[in-house]
Amino acid sequence: MTWTAPPVECTKQLGGLGTVTERQMLEGWLSWHRETLLAKCAGLESAQLARTTVEPSNLTLLGLVRHMAEVERWWFRRSFAGEAIGDVFTGPSDGNEGLDGVHAADAERDFGLFQTEVKACDAAAAGHDLDETFMSSRGVSLSLRWVYVLMIQEYARHNGHADFLRERTDGATGD
Repeated sequence: MTWTAPPVECTKQLGGLGTVTERQMLEGWLSWHRETLLAKCAGLESAQLARTTVEPSNLTLLGLVRHMAEVERWWFRRSFAGEAIGDVFTGPSDGNEGLDGVHAADAERDFGLFQTEVKACDAAAAGHDLDETFMSSRGVSLSLRWVYVLMIQEYARHNGHADFLRERTDGATGD
């Protein structure tokens, strides 16, 4: 039987983020974008998730899920928390960070790795002040706040890509 991406229950309502603390706002927006990416994939079979639909690009919905797991790990766990861990799929050194090497047969596993990574990244940031800093791999001092903002923009950009990929896959549009 073919695996199908499960439906996503959206837990964050953006209207409620207008009057919360800065931390709650950043976490809320990041959560909303994470859920949006998964919602773009919901109901598609593994072959559809791994299919390129916007030629000549080799970008796929499954590749975006893999990429975001890799980017989350890099910034929250490896950079901010300083964890000495390897890559989820492929690393920053290859320039594609999970976008390549997509196989439909691995879709269920890859979604599970994404969800596991999100939980681990949330745990890595929990209890830390937004002003806490770390030294980037390029020798620049960055804050946890900066990581949240970076991740929100990274998801926003790639969710736009996911919009096009999903529409080209089965015509579905929407938030």
